[in-house]
Amino acid sequence: MLRFIARRVLETIPVLLTIATVTFFMMRLAPGGPFDKEKATTPEIKAAVESYYGLNKPLLEQYLKVLGGYLKGDLGPDYKYPNRTVAELIAGSFPVSLELGCWSLAIALVLGVTAGLIAAIRKNSLFDYSAMSLAMAGICLPTFVLGPLLALGFAIHVHWFNASGWDFARDRVLPALTLGLFYSAYIARLTRGGMLEILNQDFIRTASAKGASTARVLFKHALRGGIAPVVSFLGPAAAGIITGSFVVETIFNIPGLGRFFITSAFNRDYTLVLGTVLFYAVLIVAFNLLVDIAQVCLNPKLKFE
Repeated sequence: MLRFIARRVLETIPVLLTIATVTFFMMRLAPGGPFDKEKATTPEIKAAVESYYGLNKPLLEQYLKVLGGYLKGDLGPDYKYPNRTVAELIAGSFPVSLELGCWSLAIALVLGVTAGLIAAIRKNSLFDYSAMSLAMAGICLPTFVLGPLLALGFAIHVHWFNASGWDFARDRVLPALTLGLFYSAYIARLTRGGMLEILNQDFIRTASAKGASTARVLFKHALRGGIAPVVSFLGPAAAGIITGSFVVETIFNIPGLGRFFITSAFNRDYTLVLGTVLFYAVLIVAFNLLVDIAQVCLNPKLKFE
């Protein structure tokens, strides 16, 4: 397993280098700059600021300087937040996005796996058709539509939860539901499909013929193989929940990393955009690696190759 992890880490290096290179040059080629919208800034002051940050140097020299800093673990200073580095901004805001992602993932797993299991057990029943119809509707309903609907219904009309902020426990409910319900729809369909395939296997019929209870057959023999598609989906799902919280954090006014990323893109905040993109890229690679390890643990036929 250690060789497998080491090989995957080495394979990640060119991927991250490509992402950093493409992001760097795309940001530099985009119109505008980090100091173009500053009010009452004379050309001399603007030139001095750009000289201080090295933005007046050739593009290739800037690129090599940025890569050199990343190799040393330095994400650089932020252009829009004085006296703060990109690493400090990420460290201060990512825990909020991580908490939101954890709550959302928990909701998605509980609702999705439960609905998928019951739908598989009661195949072609009213519950099966209803659950899968709701799952399909959830897949087709994007978060930027579901979020305002939940806020309108449960925050504005009945006042059960808050529509914005991140100060109280009830502030977590609607944002977590917005993200969790969207991914629970995928998990429900994957769970149903995986469980139906396993329940039709010979070893399941053998276990039932030997007198094993339905609960024992389901949870001891079938569940481990039936949720394999869900485990495969968890890597991109977990990464998607955390990186896809941009819209949700904006809708519910949550001070997470997603809002910083959106703001930095509009402000042409080069260092924060590049640092955030690389940070999210590392998260996606890490989640996919953990999923690959979990798949091998669940399925002994697979090997770390």
